[in-house]
Amino acid sequence: MQINRLFEIIYILLHKKKVSATELAEQLGVSRRTICRDIDTLSVAGIPVCAEKGRGGGISLLPGFVLDKAVLSEHEQNEILTALHGLTLVKTGDTTDVLNRLSAIFNKAATNWLEVDFSDWNHSNDFDNFKTAILEYLIVEFDYYNSYGEKTFRRVEPKQLLFKYKSWYLKAFCLTKQGERLYKLTRINNFVVTDEKFPIRDLIFSETDNNPTDAHKERMDITIKLRIAPEMAYRVFDDFDVALIEKQSDGSFIVTRTYPEDNWVYSYVLSFGEYAQVLEPVNLIKIIATKIKNMSKHYF
Repeated sequence: MQINRLFEIIYILLHKKKVSATELAEQLGVSRRTICRDIDTLSVAGIPVCAEKGRGGGISLLPGFVLDKAVLSEHEQNEILTALHGLTLVKTGDTTDVLNRLSAIFNKAATNWLEVDFSDWNHSNDFDNFKTAILEYLIVEFDYYNSYGEKTFRRVEPKQLLFKYKSWYLKAFCLTKQGERLYKLTRINNFVVTDEKFPIRDLIFSETDNNPTDAHKERMDITIKLRIAPEMAYRVFDDFDVALIEKQSDGSFIVTRTYPEDNWVYSYVLSFGEYAQVLEPVNLIKIIATKIKNMSKHYF
């Protein structure tokens, strides 16, 4: 496309200062005449391109030119570079190259004010493949393990990657189940991008779809009340809104929160170990007590 080629020409001129039309044509894979037309287009657009004939001549930009003076404000440049820097944190292959090019064109470096590592100790996410499938509307296939450890094969139309509460999810239309679904990336295995195109769909994901467990299963909400020991204060303030926390005179905390009831909730409560006590509801107290009893059989 011409717009991409014009961008390339400006980028080359900013780095090489002066280059011949023949060299540009060879590098960009077009004719010398096309390059001459592109130079005219840049000039009409207000880009100060100079063309000198003879020995020592060539195509160049006026000294001191930077693209931001013609197109973008200082604030807009910083916003673009910051956004691109944020994208490099998920390690998509071409984002770093684009960031470097725009930094050169804006004549400034992107300030590295933010660093995020989305990976955990055991999993690596191939964001390039997800990105390709989403942007090019390609069907993907994979094996998926639900919260009960059941493996199923899925063919889906990927819509979007979602990062929510410590985990990545894939929003997609499931061709296997014929409905919208959320898939936790750490439960996806044998991910394959096919060459099959799919039509654009208007998908609407409800809030319940964003829950870490299987969104397609209906679950009942449960309001739990926990007493958590002072030793777990760091987790209390990491996991709960301040409005849900009641600090007690002995230093412990009473927290109340509503969750969809499933295995994830039971595991979450048990993750506090000896430092948490379920106060309500009675049914959850019985379930946790049974699980602790069953766990103890492995050690006594």
